[in-house]
Parts: sequence; C-alpha cells; structure tokens
Amino acid sequence: MHTSFCRLRPLFLLLSFSSYGIIPAAPFTGTYGINYGRIADNIPPPQTVVSLLKATKIKNARIYDADHSVLEAFRGSGLELMVGIGNEYLKEMSLNEERAVHWIRENVQPYLPYTHITGIAVGNEVLGGSDQELQEALFGALKNVYNALNRLQLTDYIEILTPHSQAVFANSYPPSSCTFNENILEYMKPILDLFLKTGSPFFLNTYPFLSYKSDPEHIDINYALFLPNPGVYDANTSLYYDNMFDAQIDAAYAALEAAGYGKMEVRVSETGWASNGDEDETGASEQNAKTYNFNLRKRLAKKKGTPRKPKLVLKAYVFALFNEDLKPGPGSERHYGLLKADGSISYNIGFTGLTPSHSSSSILYFKSSR
Repeated sequence: MHTSFCRLRPLFLLLSFSSYGIIPAAPFTGTYGINYGRIADNIPPPQTVVSLLKATKIKNARIYDADHSVLEAFRGSGLELMVGIGNEYLKEMSLNEERAVHWIRENVQPYLPYTHITGIAVGNEVLGGSDQELQEALFGALKNVYNALNRLQLTDYIEILTPHSQAVFANSYPPSSCTFNENILEYMKPILDLFLKTGSPFFLNTYPFLSYKSDPEHIDINYALFLPNPGVYDANTSLYYDNMFDAQIDAAYAALEAAGYGKMEVRVSETGWASNGDEDETGASEQNAKTYNFNLRKRLAKKKGTPRKPKLVLKAYVFALFNEDLKPGPGSERHYGLLKADGSISYNIGFTGLTPSHSSSSILYFKSSR
C-alpha cells in the first residue's frame, strides 16, 4: 500500500478502510484520549506503549510528530492515532502544496489503513505565541495539508486541526464574555472558515492547573479540581459552573459564537495537572494531580456536554501518558505523566487494566483478562 494507494477509487477506499474498522467522520472513539509525548530518554518503546493503552482501554492517542516506529507499532492495534506537523515545518509547508503532499505520502499514506490515523494536527499553539511569521504561515499550511489530503482522497478519513492555547482569548471570565484577541482575529478567521468547510473542531489546550498557579489567592482550588465548591454563576447566561474545566470550554464556545462560528465543536487537545514542580509552582503535587485526573476521567465518562452546550458530548486528550524528563521549562513540565518512565503508575486514577505490583519498583502487570 503504497505508491499506488493514492490512485485507488473512492469506493474501494471506503471498503478497504471499513474492513479495518476505520469509519469516515468518526475520528474519536468515546470521550477519553491521551497525549503520548516522547521528549524523554527513558520511556518504554512504542510496542510496549500500545500494550499499555490497550490495558487501560484508552482508544485515542496523539503524538506530536509522525515517528515511523510509533506508526508501525500502532499497526493493527485498533487504536486511533493523531499525528502532528511541528511548527518548524509550517513556513515551508504554507508556501508549497507539493511539500504537504510529499509529507502525507511519506508519513501517513504507507501506514493506511492498518494504522488508524484519524487526524493531523498542524502546528501547536501558534496563534497564542509571539512569532508573527509563524502566525501568518499557519493558515497556508492548514490549507495546503487539506488540499493534499483531498488530492489523495483522504479527507473523509483524516481531520486537519491546530491546537490553540488560552492565549488566543482576550478574557474568559465570566465564560459568556470571552472573545478572541483582536490581534489574532485576522489569522483566526480564515482558519475557522476552513474548519467550517471541513467539519473540523476547534482544538483547545486548557489547563485549570496553570490558571490556579497564576492566581492561587483568588481561585478556589476545589473549583479547579472538580471538588465540592460554591461554583461560579454567569449572570449573562444564567448558567452555573461547578468546575473550571467546563467554564474554560464554554468560554471558548462564547468566543466562537461572538466571532460567528457558534456551531463549531470544541475538543480538548490537552489538559492535565502536574504532580510536581518548582517551589513557586503552587498546586503542583501528586495528590492534586491524582484528584484532577481521577475526576476528569469520571467527568468525561459521563458522556455529557457543558452547561452552554449540554447536548454536544465533550471529548478530551489528557496530557500526558508519561513524565518526560527532557522537556525544557519549569519543573512541572516534566511531571504531567499518568505513568512513570518504567511503565508504573504515577498515581492510581482507576485504570482497571493495570495493577501495581508489590515490588519496590511498582512495575505494572497486565491483568490476564485484557
């Protein structure tokens, strides 16, 4: 499958994809996914990661590149995988559609349909950054990747997306007052127009931990951790929020509606809580990370929407599968993992397919029932 794949007729494509469980327009199974970051020198090989994901019954995974060893390991696994195009490729890809075609032929097409690649994340948090040239390149890169998928007859099977940080918003409190920053609207609008055409969701990286860390005096940590608290009442909509996660999602919905894109789905591309960090990183602790991730998993398992969009089931990729010891930045960046480097649990949030041993290393054993 291979060099001739792009010349297959659409009907044959549909039959071929369907026979391996790949169904058009269903790129996310259930509500829970995981970010499989690999900026580390001590994490398990991809084949072991696949076994871990199967044991935890996590169906959706996202990587930040298109590493061939990962794509090969996911072959035949039945797991859904989103791949990524790094920011360093965007400027070149925005200028040349053939470059996008070449990238897909090199990194996606040879693995289909046996590796279930459901999406391509083009860049990461570009519009919330300070690189104007990169911001200007993002739409061109997205358009060229979409056009390349279209030429290769893959648009029914693979989404294009780009994750945004909360820095794209001018404000988010109360949720109903949220709008996009004026200085990014010129870059955001053509992207949202393209996503309306393609049916892609608005991808949001949202971290109640970061919000709490930045203002612990005024934010109730129970509100951030899904624990009982007085909550927040939005007088503009008469909606009540008992947790910050839902409020941040609805703030994004409010911004989209104010910009004229009220029907677009918001999907969470990253959320998590650090189990450790630097001395000044208030709230970074194992207990808080366990509480947040346990309650987040329970919240997503309810398969419900937010107060503003109650019928639109919320889906999220959690950050992250492993602690990544080589990540730069503050200490918290290296402590988001649900699992430690050796495959043992960082803390127990109820994955029934894994049990810690009684050995000192706490290496996980897979239950025989998996």
